Amino acid sequence: MKKIIILGSFLLIGALALTGCATKTNVTKKLSPDEAKTKTEQFINTYLMQSGSKAKVSDVTPYNQSLYKVKVDIGNGQTVDSYVTVDGTQFFPQALSMTDIAKQGSTTQDNTATTPAAEVKTKTDKPVVELFVMSYCPFGTQIEKGMLPVIDTLGNKMDFQLKFVSYSMHEKKEIDENLIQYCIQKDTPAKLAPYLKCFLAAEGQGPACLKSNNLNVDKCVKDSDVTYKVTANYNDKTTWKGNFPPFDVNKADNEKYNVGGSPTLIINGEEIQTNRDSSSLLKTICSAFKTAPKECSASLSSASPSSGFGFNTAASSNSAAGCVQ
Repeated sequence: MKKIIILGSFLLIGALALTGCATKTNVTKKLSPDEAKTKTEQFINTYLMQSGSKAKVSDVTPYNQSLYKVKVDIGNGQTVDSYVTVDGTQFFPQALSMTDIAKQGSTTQDNTATTPAAEVKTKTDKPVVELFVMSYCPFGTQIEKGMLPVIDTLGNKMDFQLKFVSYSMHEKKEIDENLIQYCIQKDTPAKLAPYLKCFLAAEGQGPACLKSNNLNVDKCVKDSDVTYKVTANYNDKTTWKGNFPPFDVNKADNEKYNVGGSPTLIINGEEIQTNRDSSSLLKTICSAFKTAPKECSASLSSASPSSGFGFNTAASSNSAAGCVQ
């Protein structure tokens, strides 16, 4: 069954389910960035855009060995960060077989929702919410954006803990950022949410977000780097898990819950799959209370945050999508 995602006038028809950022493909020919840009733009405008609308690919950069990251301007001031395989055969955030769709030459719509708000079986007076991410995983940032209004709403009624997957897929900038966020939560947990609101708004503004929130985590980052051998393991490829360096700050919890990728949501010790919009996340977390507080009746947005950076919305929660080795 196909799904259609409408972002403004941008239609993404998913013929394959996206299972992770590290998509393995049998690359027969690697396109240059310019070739990938031309092919992707032509594909989008031929098969995915509504009549009278036109998209423009403004930037193509290497994402990993299998993917290019492409910035797509879909008009009306909307820009979508998407991905295309280096051989130009599949398009993301939902995996698309360009060849298959081109052959079909038509689109069908399925408005069926993805995973609904889930219910937590184990009830407690104060739910423990552990969210495992990679700081630059576009689907980790997606659920974080959905979680921020929930944090504001429930406050200390829940025990929210941001944790990190025990390997990194997004270059050294990710392990550096993981350490920064770990230290903010460790030393000044009340400032984690304000920092994330700033950090998630646009890629590359972490230093400015530290400054605007009056945060100095240099000593903690340095000490934690040594304690958990983060940079040392990054430099020693014999410690890597396949193509990815380890990040062992939350290693014990990763092993406890058998965390496979970003994001992984654990509530009261249960791994939970739920939509990533704020409304669904609030309902799911509130189902973990023995007696739900009045804050659980709050009305939060049911619009799914877009993947990646920026507080845009998407038509799908991508509840099964993640960064997986």
